Amino acid sequence: MQKSKLTLYIFVALVLGIIAGYLFNVLVINQINTRISNAQAGIVSVQKALAGLKDTTDRDYKMLIQQRALLTAHSRFNQALREKRLQGFTILSDIFLKLIKMIVAPLVFTSLVVGVAKVDNIKAVGRIGGKTLLWFLGATLVSLLLGMLLVNLFGPGKAVNLTAPYADPGTILPATPFSLKDFVEHIFPESFIAAMAGNQILQIVVFSLFFGIGTAAIGEKGLIIIKVFEAITQVLLKITGYVMYLAPLAVFGAMAAIIAKQGLGILSTYTVFIGEFYFSLLILWFLIVAAGYFILNKRVFRLIGKIKDAILVAFGTSTSEAAYPKLFEELEQFGCSSKIVSFVLPLGYSFNLDGGMMYMTFASLFIAQAYGIHLSLAQQLTMLLILMLTSKGIAGVPRAALVVVALILPQFNIPEAGFALIIGIDPILDMGRSATNVVGNAVATAVVSKWENELK
Repeated sequence: MQKSKLTLYIFVALVLGIIAGYLFNVLVINQINTRISNAQAGIVSVQKALAGLKDTTDRDYKMLIQQRALLTAHSRFNQALREKRLQGFTILSDIFLKLIKMIVAPLVFTSLVVGVAKVDNIKAVGRIGGKTLLWFLGATLVSLLLGMLLVNLFGPGKAVNLTAPYADPGTILPATPFSLKDFVEHIFPESFIAAMAGNQILQIVVFSLFFGIGTAAIGEKGLIIIKVFEAITQVLLKITGYVMYLAPLAVFGAMAAIIAKQGLGILSTYTVFIGEFYFSLLILWFLIVAAGYFILNKRVFRLIGKIKDAILVAFGTSTSEAAYPKLFEELEQFGCSSKIVSFVLPLGYSFNLDGGMMYMTFASLFIAQAYGIHLSLAQQLTMLLILMLTSKGIAGVPRAALVVVALILPQFNIPEAGFALIIGIDPILDMGRSATNVVGNAVATAVVSKWENELK
């Protein structure tokens, strides 16, 4: 499939997915959604009645508890039924994502080992790594600060004006306190095989760095490993080309499932919040490209054009991981050195998720605003630093940005029930932040290549 045709097919799949999702929502899912809404409204009503009863041994109190349990079970049953009805759409994106995940872990390992081994100099590895982490740190700070600034400026949550409702525990992601022990354990793999099986990119990166340095240290014997791993990398990229034929189907299925589940109403209900978040992402894009222009000059615009397929795949599937193999290939075609791409890009997927960083501050402060909770500048800066640390600790976890938001809310006495405010629209927001992650890592890789005089 030619590159230009793939882009066109992906875009057409997006549009067709919206249409198909809307029709399926109206004809099939809407009735199920109505039952879910009625059950949840009943739960809220029962919860208010319970709040007015102080005697927990009272007969009415026990009846209300039973009624709430029945309504909760009814809600969960219909949610499971809705997911079953959507399987025809979700299976398309699930197959594509599983095939991509099949490629990502071995591609990160082989390419990063080759990238480090080819440097053939521990000092050079440290130099490139230092420049890379310096850029990542700057990008992370800008993303978090920009999210904090814009959510305060726009105030999207102020119009919501909520009091803490009853929340079905099944809708809340588990949040565990952040600890240094958890952070260290997540970085360093106990087993390389387990890290590969679990697609733990950060742990694979750590092992690959050691393996690459060891390969370089054994001299000529290491050349055999380098040649083998280079060949494996090329095979994996060829497989990527075959898998990309399924990208339009995956985008169609993912988009249809989102719209079918939530309906077009989800776009109008949260129009202000979604619009302001995407406007904020555009500002972040502008800053990333501007920083890239300062280093790369006009070539930065050609870079963005070159990686449009990877951006569309990330946007359509709501995961930047799906775009990794394609982005790897496109960066090499752009002119970045293979050893720099092999070194920087895997690190970027663990340390440089710019869209996710902005979302974390934006969503956390949006929920605080919705409940009328004022956080001082000192509290917001503290939140920013915690987010910066915890986000690195759980990189690679599915829906990692959501997990971090769930973790941060109780630490600032923000009602955890407010998490339900963003659960429904998260797939829509995830599309934008995933595409932004791709742009941020692409520019970072090109910049480091330029700094190392490795940009053709």
